[in-house]
Amino acid sequence: MRRRSRDLDEDDVRVRARGGSRPRTRNRPEHADARIGMVTAVNRGRYQCLVGDRAVTAMKARELGRGSIVVGDRVALVGDLSGEPDTLARVVRVEKRSSALRRTADDTDPSERVIVANADQMVIVAALADPAPQPRLIDRCLVAAYDAGLLPLLCLTKADLTSPADMTRHYAPLGLDIVVTRCDEASGREELYERLRGRCSVLVGSSGVGKSTLVNGLVPEADRAVGTVNPVTGRGRHVSSSAIALPLREGWLIDTPGVRSFGLAHVAPETITAAFPDLEVAIEECPPGCAHSADTECALDTWRATGRVDAARVDSLRRLLASRAGEE
Repeated sequence: MRRRSRDLDEDDVRVRARGGSRPRTRNRPEHADARIGMVTAVNRGRYQCLVGDRAVTAMKARELGRGSIVVGDRVALVGDLSGEPDTLARVVRVEKRSSALRRTADDTDPSERVIVANADQMVIVAALADPAPQPRLIDRCLVAAYDAGLLPLLCLTKADLTSPADMTRHYAPLGLDIVVTRCDEASGREELYERLRGRCSVLVGSSGVGKSTLVNGLVPEADRAVGTVNPVTGRGRHVSSSAIALPLREGWLIDTPGVRSFGLAHVAPETITAAFPDLEVAIEECPPGCAHSADTECALDTWRATGRVDAARVDSLRRLLASRAGEE
């Protein structure tokens, strides 16, 4: 007679606990023996870090979660710190940032992204020609610099192609430091270097304005690829795909990819307005709660009609405020 097996119940099924049987804990190890390094480049989940005088490749520890690590971050590392080929250390902690340069995809996108950490100066690079200057992009970069607490410096390139007089006159009321360079010689490069000395500076600008040329002149061993400008569209070709920190004799220079826009959804309207100090006196005469738009009783219209403020600067401020509010 065939023996009948007994009926199975839940006691006969062994289920492995999800994530292991060890209870979870929020207590993270202190890693007291971790070494502090600076992130100099990020590439597909791998972080190039400078620990002392040694270049180390690292990955992010699982316990750090999904928080971003960017160029300029100071991080604590454990594991293999030899820097030898095919070795990998582990980032276990991100130190508190002194500054964070942020941008969004556009002015209504709520998701902001940190580009660079711990810089103290933003060098806004703009060409005087080939491609034509973009004052509105410069204004956006100025807003982002003030919001991040960075000292702004305007670097005008390709002065051998056209005079910088109009651009310097346009930004003179801001009291903004301006350095002018040329393509055909090292003119202005030493002056620029003096402004970078002892600082951690981040270069920001659109493609084709000459950022890589400046970097190669200041840090010859960087050997950054130099692009060209499309003669039809007037746009440069992206040759730098990610940010990289390069050591100067005294200080750091962080080169970033060329940008075509700089979203400011994360910046409060009052911070945008504060980035236009040349309009401050006029704005003080505005009625309470003034939106500074053309369809309100805004004092900017009176000051512009009498020539006491630059009309282009008023238009730039209004475009920024309207764009951030999701208006045309």
